[in-house]
Amino acid sequence: MTAAAEARDEAVRPEVERARRIVVKVGSSSLTTAAGGLDADRVDALVDVLAKHGDRDVVLVSSGAIAAGLAPLGLRRRPRDLARQQAAASVGQGLLVARYTASFARYGRRVGQVLLTSDDTSRRGHYRNAFRTLEQLLAMGAVPVVNENDTIATDEIRFGDNDRLAALVAHLVRADLLVLLSDVDGLYDGDPSTPGTTRIAEVHGPADLADISLGSVGSAGVGTGGMVTKVDAARIAAGAGIPVVLTSASHAADALAGRVTGTFFHRTGRRSADRLLWLAHASSPRGALVLDAGAVDAVVQRRTSLLPAGVQRVEGDFSAGDPVELRDGQGRPVARGLVNFDAKEIPQLLGRSTRELARDLGPEYEREIVHRDDLVLLRP
Repeated sequence: MTAAAEARDEAVRPEVERARRIVVKVGSSSLTTAAGGLDADRVDALVDVLAKHGDRDVVLVSSGAIAAGLAPLGLRRRPRDLARQQAAASVGQGLLVARYTASFARYGRRVGQVLLTSDDTSRRGHYRNAFRTLEQLLAMGAVPVVNENDTIATDEIRFGDNDRLAALVAHLVRADLLVLLSDVDGLYDGDPSTPGTTRIAEVHGPADLADISLGSVGSAGVGTGGMVTKVDAARIAAGAGIPVVLTSASHAADALAGRVTGTFFHRTGRRSADRLLWLAHASSPRGALVLDAGAVDAVVQRRTSLLPAGVQRVEGDFSAGDPVELRDGQGRPVARGLVNFDAKEIPQLLGRSTRELARDLGPEYEREIVHRDDLVLLRP
């Protein structure tokens, strides 16, 4: 071995070594067979690695519920329709958590199941509850096992992939590091199976990804995400001030030890303690409000709340508390927020001041359509 190779083997990533709270995400293909069903040896191998880091807080975001439920229900592949996906998740989630419970018990560790939908975390009260639950589990020495609540989630409130969920959970628990584990040992500058492609060791920002071609689906065919979802998740986390290691499950020990493996995404933004990241990346708008130029300027430039006087038109059917898109006069999205009124109530408010509305309709109408604390700007 050359001196340069030895130096690489001994090198460590300081940000990883310093991390005291880590979110680890593992994909379906790393836990199950292609035909469905959990691979107990793979689960045990992952737990063996995680259990060795008892001095750190570890949150595990685990796919595999739907895949684990395929074989018991006689399904040969992941169904396309939501109802059968939910049925498979209902069967598989119990099997998945039971397997983790038994595996962590070998080390005297307890497991706590946390199932989330995007609705649980974009609303202020639900967000606080999710944070408190995860924080308490960690304080009591349990390992939170997080998954999307596939058994009840509708298309409107689904994350769609656990890579993005993991990035958002890392933000929620104020993690120092996100580790994304899959069946590929990092990000490549092309198809990893093609001769001549090279693994990218580090990503410092979007410019490093400008010429990279990303795939679309995992090779095992039992998950929902490919490299594109992992890179998107890494961008979200890095933009929120959380470094990311992307590598294969077989290299999990090296990744957590800080050894140079996979692809390392450096921080590109500052850490934020609020829930607006969830509103921007986890919510699906149920409708839209079209604003006049003055309201666009107030919301985007002066960061004010959206008042009824600046709304020109309502689109869609939504309820108070739902996420909606705020658009300019050309239909371009400029922000997203949680609306304070039902869609059917808003037409009578358009173009009117809150003082006038309070006088004519009652004091409960003297408020914003979207409060600035429930509003996030969308970058073009």
